[in-house]
Amino acid sequence: MRTSRHNSPQVNAGSMADIAFLLLIFFLVTTTISMDKGINRKLPKPCPPNTECSEPINERNILRIVLNSKDEIFIEDELVTLPELKDIAKSFLDNNGDDSCTYCNGKGLSFLSDNPKKAVISLQNDKLTSYNFYISVQDELTKAYYELREVYTKDVLGKTAITVTDEDIAAVKKAYPFILSEAVTK
Repeated sequence: MRTSRHNSPQVNAGSMADIAFLLLIFFLVTTTISMDKGINRKLPKPCPPNTECSEPINERNILRIVLNSKDEIFIEDELVTLPELKDIAKSFLDNNGDDSCTYCNGKGLSFLSDNPKKAVISLQNDKLTSYNFYISVQDELTKAYYELREVYTKDVLGKTAITVTDEDIAAVKKAYPFILSEAVTK
């Protein structure tokens, strides 16, 4: 009997690295990367040591917003809806209660803020408030500030969002400072 030597079949592995590389590129290109959700805020500068940095705030200049565990919004112990929040915040901020604001369009009501520079929005939430609801509330408050700033840019500066300079942006932020407190107010 004659034995034949058979060469065992071999797999050409030369192109395996190329295929693996192409698959890697394919998955990198087609995979979507989820964006982190969060709030983009610039924190205030810390108070220097041995210095008293808190100043008394007039009660009418604080808009107290409380979020409970059922994702409900209470402003001054009154239930409001999420769509109403932006308009309430705008009315509070742009009130001109002390007639010192030359650019405000508010009605000067005695129970709302003195002016935008003194107005503080106090936001408190329950530990069981859902994160998405909390972000939605933050978004509505941010929209209120942005809309007031946009009106100021158009009416006072006479510019559009495209034509503003860095100095204009600083002036707008000074006119409507974003003062949001998440600390428990007294």
